[in-house]
Amino acid sequence: MPRSASDHLPFTPAELAEAARAAVEAGAQDVHIHPKDPQDQDTLSPEHVGAAVEAVRAAVPGVPVGVTTGDWIDPSPHRRAELIRSWTVLPDHASVNWHEDGAEIVAEALLDKGVGIEAGLFSGTEGAKRFLDWPRAHLVTRVLAEITDEDPATAPAAVETALEELAGFDRPVLLHGEGGAAWEVLRIALARGLDTRIGLEDTLVLPGGEPATGNFELVRAAFAYRLP
Repeated sequence: MPRSASDHLPFTPAELAEAARAAVEAGAQDVHIHPKDPQDQDTLSPEHVGAAVEAVRAAVPGVPVGVTTGDWIDPSPHRRAELIRSWTVLPDHASVNWHEDGAEIVAEALLDKGVGIEAGLFSGTEGAKRFLDWPRAHLVTRVLAEITDEDPATAPAAVETALEELAGFDRPVLLHGEGGAAWEVLRIALARGLDTRIGLEDTLVLPGGEPATGNFELVRAAFAYRLP
C-alpha cells in the first residue's frame, strides 16, 4: 500500500516500532509488519527485515512479530527463498500465500530457518487445496483465512466456504477480511471465537466509516466491537 493511501501508514523501522507499541497498548497480541526498502517497497532483504524486526521487538518485547513473503516483493519464489535463508534476524512467523506459485519453496525456506508459517489462504482461489495437499501442512503455526470479497453482504458466504475447506484441519485459524467487508468478517470471527486481526492493511476506516488515525485506533475499535 503506498504512502498516499493514508498519512498514518508506518514505513520506516521507527514508524513500524511506534505503530506496534501503540497497537499493543490498545490490546494487540501479535504484530504483522511489512519491512520496506529505501524506496518504500516491501522487501525480504536481511538488512531491512532485520532492522524492522529489531525495532519492533525493542518497542514491544515478548510480542510475536511476523512479516510477509508475498510474490509482489519478487515474482521468483526461489529468489524469495534465498533471501529468507540469508536472514540473520528472524521474525517469529511469516505469511505464505498458497495461491502464489512456488509457495512450497518459500515455506520450506522458512521451516529451514525455524520461522513459523502463517498459511495465507485467500478465498476464491485454489490456495486451500494446494496448501492441504502439501505434506508438511501440519507444521504451520496457523492458517490465515483471508476473505477477499469486500462486499459485506456476500462476504459471510465466502467465510462459510473458507471454513468448510478447512474442516478437520487441526491448526489454529485466524479469520480476517478487507476493505468494505473487514468489519463484517471481524464480527463473524468474534462470534465464532476465532482469532482475527485488523490494521491499515485491511481497512482504512473505523466501523462507522470514519478514517482511522492509526492501527491502534482500529485495534481499539475491534475490542469495543459488539455483536448486533
